[in-house]
Amino acid sequence: MDSIQATRERLPIFKAKSEIMEAVRQNKTSIFVGETGCGKTTQIPQYLFEAGFAKHKCIAITQPRRVAAITVATRVAEEAKTELGSKVGYSIRFETVTSAATKIKFLTDGMLLRESISDHLLLAYGVVILDEAHERTLFNDLLLGIAKKAQRIREERKFMPLKIIVMSATLEAEHIAKYFNNAPMYTISGRDYSISILHPSKPQENYVHSALLTVFQIHQNEEEGDILVFCTGQEEIDYLVSETKLTALELPAGIGKVHACGLYAALPGDQQTDVFKPAPSGTRKIIFATNIAETSITIPNIKYVVDTGKVKAKFFNPTCGFDALHVQKISKAQAEQRAGRAGREFDGFCYRLYTKGEYEKFRDQTEPEILRCCLSSAILQMIAIGINNVAEFDFIDKPPKENIIASIKMLKILDAVVDNNGKLELTNTGKQMVIFPLDPRFSKMIITSTKYNCIDEILTIISLLSVESVFYTKISEREKFNEVKKKFETVEGDHIMLLNIYKQYKKFKGNAAWCRDNYINSRNMKKAIAIRKQLNQLCGKIGISHCSCSCTIKIRKCLASGLFMNVALLHEKNTYRLVESNQEIKIHPSSSLFKTKNLSCVIYTELVQTSSIFMRNITYIPEEMLLSAVPKYFNDKPCRLSTMKPIAFVSDFH
Repeated sequence: MDSIQATRERLPIFKAKSEIMEAVRQNKTSIFVGETGCGKTTQIPQYLFEAGFAKHKCIAITQPRRVAAITVATRVAEEAKTELGSKVGYSIRFETVTSAATKIKFLTDGMLLRESISDHLLLAYGVVILDEAHERTLFNDLLLGIAKKAQRIREERKFMPLKIIVMSATLEAEHIAKYFNNAPMYTISGRDYSISILHPSKPQENYVHSALLTVFQIHQNEEEGDILVFCTGQEEIDYLVSETKLTALELPAGIGKVHACGLYAALPGDQQTDVFKPAPSGTRKIIFATNIAETSITIPNIKYVVDTGKVKAKFFNPTCGFDALHVQKISKAQAEQRAGRAGREFDGFCYRLYTKGEYEKFRDQTEPEILRCCLSSAILQMIAIGINNVAEFDFIDKPPKENIIASIKMLKILDAVVDNNGKLELTNTGKQMVIFPLDPRFSKMIITSTKYNCIDEILTIISLLSVESVFYTKISEREKFNEVKKKFETVEGDHIMLLNIYKQYKKFKGNAAWCRDNYINSRNMKKAIAIRKQLNQLCGKIGISHCSCSCTIKIRKCLASGLFMNVALLHEKNTYRLVESNQEIKIHPSSSLFKTKNLSCVIYTELVQTSSIFMRNITYIPEEMLLSAVPKYFNDKPCRLSTMKPIAFVSDFH
């Protein structure tokens, strides 16, 4: 037996192989519950393939994150002794590695949802596996309903049956089992090692500072084993990695070395793989990660987990009409997931930076994304699939009525949908918009760019906004970075700054030294260029041809055609107010316009909520320019936008 096969057979799931296959054969829908690391994601697709379930059609396995889809597909291809893209492949937004020979296909949930636009009954697949269902992402919840409907219709029409498998790391699966008409649920045993949970005796005032203290408390007093620290995002992680390195320099003689590294989506690829490499002998590895390390990725040699009890989540405010990211407490289910990262290879310890009393007040389960986010992109795709009455769709958990109303309103304002006797239908503009795997506002910009002859520039800006960040810097080099960044900045704002970066990157042909000197994330720039190429190809399919202009006024007007609902007007000093709701907001410190004073009117891409609500990715646009770009949205009066009210739209939602 070779080493790969031996590794497969050591996984906890191997003992349940016969039971799993019998369950799939006997049931239309099966629910499998197993802790992260038990092997369900990598092994069940292979068991199905080996049993002949992919003889006539493919096996689809969804993942909530791109990095997980790629990582797992790569591992399964290795285990199956096949080249990635042959028998085993993956599909994520703007990147597909498959072929006619592909039988096991890992996809992000968003990609399978897009496939369902042209394949309503998922006829390309004999088995659909919806993995990480406990995370309750928006697209995964929609896929539950779409797969359920496809399964029923295929049975009614006597098509080849569709097997549905839902996999979860928590007992949230009970709710899903009921949704699938009490589908049978099977538990796969996982952890073989114990985990000791430790809580502080009193609440911690600053969880970031407490995380740093706890890391060094463990390092100086506990036996060997790597440490995994859960953080909320890049800024926290970069800070903690930097502080850990500085603090390690002051350790007493005789204390072992530490190797601190981060893990988050925007991190350059070579640094992401760093977390999986063993630390040098006599060195303890300390990994600061977002919740990507909760379930999607298993990091080896973790003995200690430090759980801050926090996560960054997106929430939709239907009154103000915006999504905002803000830090919140995790759920009890997430706390259990985090603790479980410590017990994979040996007995572990989880240091929770919240008291037992605080833990008891946590939600039992993570609030489903569908209950707290903007639905405009999802609804646009649902209408394209043929779901014309969103309110009557068989949601596993129905979104708040006001969220549906606000999201439909946004699509109507963008001229993407129209009501036809109580049924929502795509307009010609909407049919073009749905082709692009983008936020509807970005799709609208692309379509409008023909009017301003700036397609090239708009595709560039959208592509750069579609990656995590074009910059990469360390806390210790922040001052130098801010100085270097000035060469790209412009009084017109961040979107035009992105154009300047792209032009310079192309001028220097992506030179590695140039990227390093200018703190440019070369991995994300390459990704953005690949995205731009695909968007350009999609433009060709709908007859939008190449054109370019150097007039930034036209470019800003085109940006306004999609972002005109994201308008803020100067209120006093450094504060602004949203036109839609009068909500007070500020410019984010990362913006090139942060120190610019007296900008009367700005548009922005997104809001982030921390100590205040901040705008990110901002463009200065004079009121007259905005009015000439979108005259229908505001009443045509010769006065400040702040005194105008948007046109009232009556909802047809009942």
